[in-house]
Amino acid sequence: FYFGSPFGGFEDDFFQRFFEEFFGEMPQREYKRMGLGSGVIIDKNGYILTNEHVISGASEIKVKLPDGREFDAEMKGTDKRSDLAVIKINASDLPVAKLGDSENLQIGQWDVAIGNPFGFAIENPEPTVTVGVISALRRYVPALGRRERSYDDLIQTDAAINPGNSGGPLVDLDGNVIGINTAIITTTGGYQGLGFAIPINKAKRILEKLIKGEKILYGWLGVTIQDLNEDLRNYFGIKKKEGVIVVKVAKDSPA
Repeated sequence: FYFGSPFGGFEDDFFQRFFEEFFGEMPQREYKRMGLGSGVIIDKNGYILTNEHVISGASEIKVKLPDGREFDAEMKGTDKRSDLAVIKINASDLPVAKLGDSENLQIGQWDVAIGNPFGFAIENPEPTVTVGVISALRRYVPALGRRERSYDDLIQTDAAINPGNSGGPLVDLDGNVIGINTAIITTTGGYQGLGFAIPINKAKRILEKLIKGEKILYGWLGVTIQDLNEDLRNYFGIKKKEGVIVVKVAKDSPA
């Protein structure tokens, strides 16, 4: 079982394990690693919205547009918690995607995922378009496998999302961006019908700060909660089905 980001990288874990098994640990050396992801242009002057994990730790960021033009990009702002980032290229009069509203989405609604699965494996800078439906809303996806971060309040879709699609837009049938593709659950490493996107309203709330390079601050209550399921209701003698259990209060916290 594997939970991964649809973000392609060039690394060979199998080769490393093979080498170490027969020849001992591989010698320590410095090396450069390249990754591939997608993004969506949100401003005609070159601002691009993508995932934080796509550009995290990058020493250089290169952007290739669908028309084949290539640019060096500057990182403007990042937020690891939301897994969102804004980069900028030195260009003008670019086509801009319209940011929609993710508040009133419906399960079963058609959607379209856009991006570059597996990078430019098909040797064409034009993005790939896949179609599906919104499978679920407000999904929580824990950190599993090689992923270090967990996500909440995600849009789940069965539109094909693969490595390299991270940061690309999920749009409705009118072309409005309703989410940013960010993760998949798979047993093979590729598409199996479980893709996830960050709702665009979550991005819109912090977009101005990301463009300005400001740090995103979050409120902190200081409690850990758990859903009040049937077993817990019976144990505590609670008849109502609403509410949660507070299982921990952090010391010296506001709570």
